[in-house]
Amino acid sequence: MRTEQPKTIYLKDYEQPDYWISETHLTFDLHDDHALVHSRLSVQLNADKHGQALPALVLDGQNLELLSVALDDQTLESSDYQVDAHSLRLQPASASFDLAVTTRIKPRENTALEGLYQSGAMFCTQCEAEGFRKITYYLDRPDVMSRFTTTVIAERGDYPVLLSNGNPVASGEHEGGRHWVTWEDPFPKPAYLFALVAGDLCLIQDSFTTMSGREIDLRIYVEPENREQCAHAMDSLKRSMRWDEEVYGREYDLDIFMIVAVNDFNMGAMENKGLNIFNSSCVLAHADTATDLAFQRVEAVVAHEYFHNWSGNRVTCRDWFQLSLKEGFTVLRDSQFSADMNSETVNRIEGVTFLRANQFAEDAGPMAHPVRPDSFIEISNFYTLTVYEKGAEVVRMLHTLLGAEGFRKGTDLYFDRHDGQAVTCDDFVKALEDANGADFTQFKRWYSQAGTPRLAVEGTYDASARTFSLLFRQSCPPTPGQSEKKPQVIPVRMALLDAQGQEMPLQLSDESRAEGTERVLAVTEAEQIFTFTGVAEEPLPSLLRGFSAPVKMTYPYSRDDRVFLAKHDPDGFNRWEASQALAVEILQGLVGIHRAGRPLMLDQRLLDVYRTLLADSTLDPAMVAEMLRLPSEAYLVELADVADIDAIHYVRDWVRQELAVALEAEMWPLYQALNDQVPYSPSAAAVARRSLKNTLLGYLMLCPSGKALDICVRQFVEANNMTDRQAALVALVNSSHEEQKRAALSDFAERWQSFPLVMDQWFSIQAAASQPGALQRVQELMQHPAFSMRNPNKIRSLIGAFANQNLVNFHLADGSGYRFLADRILQLDPLNPQIAARLLTPLTRWRKYDEARQALMKAELSRIIAAENLSPDVYEVVSKSLV
Repeated sequence: MRTEQPKTIYLKDYEQPDYWISETHLTFDLHDDHALVHSRLSVQLNADKHGQALPALVLDGQNLELLSVALDDQTLESSDYQVDAHSLRLQPASASFDLAVTTRIKPRENTALEGLYQSGAMFCTQCEAEGFRKITYYLDRPDVMSRFTTTVIAERGDYPVLLSNGNPVASGEHEGGRHWVTWEDPFPKPAYLFALVAGDLCLIQDSFTTMSGREIDLRIYVEPENREQCAHAMDSLKRSMRWDEEVYGREYDLDIFMIVAVNDFNMGAMENKGLNIFNSSCVLAHADTATDLAFQRVEAVVAHEYFHNWSGNRVTCRDWFQLSLKEGFTVLRDSQFSADMNSETVNRIEGVTFLRANQFAEDAGPMAHPVRPDSFIEISNFYTLTVYEKGAEVVRMLHTLLGAEGFRKGTDLYFDRHDGQAVTCDDFVKALEDANGADFTQFKRWYSQAGTPRLAVEGTYDASARTFSLLFRQSCPPTPGQSEKKPQVIPVRMALLDAQGQEMPLQLSDESRAEGTERVLAVTEAEQIFTFTGVAEEPLPSLLRGFSAPVKMTYPYSRDDRVFLAKHDPDGFNRWEASQALAVEILQGLVGIHRAGRPLMLDQRLLDVYRTLLADSTLDPAMVAEMLRLPSEAYLVELADVADIDAIHYVRDWVRQELAVALEAEMWPLYQALNDQVPYSPSAAAVARRSLKNTLLGYLMLCPSGKALDICVRQFVEANNMTDRQAALVALVNSSHEEQKRAALSDFAERWQSFPLVMDQWFSIQAAASQPGALQRVQELMQHPAFSMRNPNKIRSLIGAFANQNLVNFHLADGSGYRFLADRILQLDPLNPQIAARLLTPLTRWRKYDEARQALMKAELSRIIAAENLSPDVYEVVSKSLV
């Protein structure tokens, strides 16, 4: 059992460093079993902090073998410095000096995948957040920005490609078949943006002409067998570069931009300056091997990392508490890009669906924290949905309040004012304020208050006065460390609809005339009324359009009101929202009926909405598909005070089958019309058609007639793309047709065994299948040759999919799912603490379940925290979960 608690770091304790590093010269001498790292640092006293005093220089370092230290070319004796497990400490004699350090590291043994490590035969790095200290001794913090020059030396035969940040400036040969390349990055950067890659890689090359006429060399490096899967990533990169110029006025600044695909990677990708390192799942995409969702993910992640060149690299974070400064802003930017490249409404629906089921749950759990956290033990635990997704929603609200033009003025000022600096979330908001003459003092509570605000709304119509009033009451439940919350600024985009579903003119009581038919109301008080005048008939309000704020809103809509909005609201997002809310209300009611042991009956109004959708050929097929999907089990759990997962699962499956049977006649002709064999395209229109077709197939496979089985098998066998093939496989795996299921799984594995990312899909489909015996299936699949506990993608695809997506089997009443996950976390923690900590999430939400399950989940958390040598990553999550 851990005997001492890891140190907690607090935002309030931030201080500038004692020293700065202006120049960093690195030489890496790479060998099969080790790497020698020679660093030469130009160091200066931070005179603003210390004047003429010379404090000790303390450099961060972990898992390093120190070979030599020299100060201004004078080699130091071991008595001249102190080394412990986390630092190198020495006393400089002057305010400006050069420090040379040589360390030896063992990348092949680095299973944590932080710092310099090996993925297969390739050397690569991951330095965010604090991985650089595992390479050499350094001031490993984001506010220390330095110009890097890097030389990489390795065997040419094994490592013909040697890459680092910036532009290549020199290269040559050494004796014995070794060669070297020197890279120079002219832009100061913190150590977390350092990157190095060495391997036998093939090159996909293209170019891009910037808005000022500069020609940029674009390169994607992958292992040779993946060469044919990179075209979509390259196209996505060029579209991202053009979009960032047109929408944000940001032009790329180096002569070369590189992406490298890596199989073993803890995250999705990393925005290292000029040399982005990607999880291969976020680069490789081909119709035969990747689904539409994978194509869209590649497009979004390529864009996200490229956009970081300005929102994260040129302007970076002062400290890690400001992580959302770069991540929230950049998630918004990649979301805007994806909306422009695809369907804006569907993109928003998908984002909100994910946010509600996952980030809202995080906000309600033991790891709840503000977008800008107050403290942490291990920063890797704060690469969270709150920092990323809620952080993006916070920036989106600023965009909503300022409008597109005002927001662009603010971001232009932000980039101009802070180029080359490490700054804070307050600096970002201040630039938006100054550019627009705005005051966001109250708005900044979004950065400091945790939890999901609740917004209760009531409407009152006065026919004689022809007025309609909206009363808003906002509140926020207590979260760890925050028992009381102050009112926040909540932008509510809204309209009033007449009896025909048309938007009515909007004139507030203090206005002289109507101002359009859609407005953004800024709710700033705990209780606030907005009154509209000249309202000719009682309206139905369309509220929180486009999900204009990340809140839980309630309004006393009747089920008939929701049906009307689902059929008539001109706002596409709110049409979907109405259909989802109707389905939620019906499902929640049926869960109560089922638990009481009474027979279930489906509210025909849901059938009516779905039937109308299927008959409306004017709607975007992708939006129809979204509206036909019932709320997920995860979202229904998040909404429940105490979730009965067995009842939720049973009722949701029952409703899906009732819908399938009732609508079978309408679904068949639509499925057949969409089931064409045209050449694959990842275009928005083609993706939309496949989305609806495969949603219908999933329903049709539930019909007792069995008519869909042959069609499903045929689609699996004859599909000319992975989207259709995988949809058919999912439908078969979740059916009762055992013979066809086994045959399809066997065929799929045999055909794609040489494609690791496709096999990840194969693992996930089986892990998420809700039939009994899922845990045994997962345990058996862990013995499959394609699975490895050292590869994060494999862990996420099998163990993560089971624990996060297969709720009814993970939450078995005997606690076997909990024991399995705890065992895997304890097995993984010594190898890769980051991934082990992220696997913990399902266990941390024990408060959502009944007393018996709570006791079982807490017992596993207690077993984990009692383990010897537990990492800070896992300790922090478990200790907070048990409070």
